[in-house]
Amino acid sequence: MESALKPFRVLAYVVGCMLLVLCVGMVLRYGFGEDAMSKIVAPIHGGLYMIYLITVMNLGMKARWSWPYMAGVMLGGTVPFLSFYVERRVTQRVQDALAAAEA
Repeated sequence: MESALKPFRVLAYVVGCMLLVLCVGMVLRYGFGEDAMSKIVAPIHGGLYMIYLITVMNLGMKARWSWPYMAGVMLGGTVPFLSFYVERRVTQRVQDALAAAEA
């Protein structure tokens, strides 16, 4: 489970940052008619989000999460700033589970 936590944490931060950049791109696109940034950032964020979903599945299967919980963690990459919150909560949950398993 510990080996799956690090890729999840990295992807949660990367996807969260890319989502914020994408939001700026969307403001530029729909507010100011400048669509160059969103055309570049949107596919990158989409690809990274797919990898994030895989890392959530990997961690969730190893941690034996329920499907609804796993789906909630997956949705963390779709709302600005939520992925940072979800990452902290998931990390704490996994570390608590690892500590309980060692005791």
